[in-house]
Amino acid sequence: MDTSGTLDEALLRLHHWGPERLGRLTNHAPMAVEALASHGQGRSVHRWLDTYADKLEEFPPGLEAVTAENWRGALGDPRRAADWIGHFGHEIAEQPWREVLTRWWPRLLPGMYGGSTHPVIRVGHAVRTLLAGEPTGPRLAELAHGLGYWAARHRPVADLEPLPGADSAAAALDAVPPLAVREGGFPDRLGRVRGLPVWAASVSDPDAARRRLAELVRAATHRYATHGHGDATMLVHAATAPNAVLRTLPALPRRLWVPSLRAAWTASAAVTAMYAPHTPVVYTAPGTLGPEEVFERALAHGDEHVIKLTDTALDVGDDRALAAALRSVELSEPLR
Repeated sequence: MDTSGTLDEALLRLHHWGPERLGRLTNHAPMAVEALASHGQGRSVHRWLDTYADKLEEFPPGLEAVTAENWRGALGDPRRAADWIGHFGHEIAEQPWREVLTRWWPRLLPGMYGGSTHPVIRVGHAVRTLLAGEPTGPRLAELAHGLGYWAARHRPVADLEPLPGADSAAAALDAVPPLAVREGGFPDRLGRVRGLPVWAASVSDPDAARRRLAELVRAATHRYATHGHGDATMLVHAATAPNAVLRTLPALPRRLWVPSLRAAWTASAAVTAMYAPHTPVVYTAPGTLGPEEVFERALAHGDEHVIKLTDTALDVGDDRALAAALRSVELSEPLR
């Protein structure tokens, strides 16, 4: 983790900008700069931000304060992003951040599918930073921004038909039926997901839930190498969304770990249904590279999704995960 203050400087810079642009595209910069700082690339943070700057949009205006009385009516209203961010900013200023996270996690978890799963990913990056070092003002504010974005984009997925699954996460992902109609963006496609394979449904022990979640992250990351060509950008989230949940578990009470596994599986499987190709390909990584070399290639490429997938691949830590990161470099358009 960067200890030079560069990450805090970058977050202060970014909190003047909104969580989205054009009303639908996520601001990935807070997540990407946290990944850079976490992997010792603090010196590159501001340079990367300068290149990404044309994808930033002004912070949106507020409409009405979110309160303990009206929050349910504001949940899932993207027009209320500033109101929600302000609400969490006040809560985190007055209470320990873990208490705020614990109170809101079960409220927000059913709607982690809104915003193409980016809000929970942003929260996962913020929590990793807070667990790794001092809870500085910018880092606490980043958690407020992430939670506020999640609340504004909250979208539940319900009434899914349980389909035949498999014992392993990898086999269960293979069993996900692809959508017949692949038109439209994430919200349109998500609305067409009617059923997903059952996986890990009998898990009731928190430690088992954590192990299964790590298994899911590993399987989804590995799978990107052979299936990423289905959609080089969107399939990243099949791995990064559950990894965000996995990163957050240490900050949560154990009673929340099992429902977290359930929600993470639904997210990963739904993304797989919406974007995975019908036919995988064989992929062989170009040579044997270590984690630092792979991350340097991701940074040189610059695309925010490549950086985030590589960050997750380094968490997984094996050769197949690193190959998936290199595959994302090959498939994605570099940041210009």
